[in-house]
Amino acid sequence: MLLPDAPQPQTPICSAKGCRADAAWVLVWNNPKLHTPDRRKTWLACPEHREHLSQFLSVRGFLKEVVDFADWTPEES
Repeated sequence: MLLPDAPQPQTPICSAKGCRADAAWVLVWNNPKLHTPDRRKTWLACPEHREHLSQFLSVRGFLKEVVDFADWTPEES
């Protein structure tokens, strides 16, 4: 997860459990039972885990958008 005010890692790492691959995607999500509608959380995904993580969030109705890591900035979310 990326926090806007926290120092960012040199190389973003996939959020999938046990994966140490470079992240290429930002999955932007929100749990409406826990978060206000404007709150956005993020997971990072490598190409291999993008679909799996997206499906996990989508099934629960949490996924808001998937953004190429190179195009994403914390201020957008």
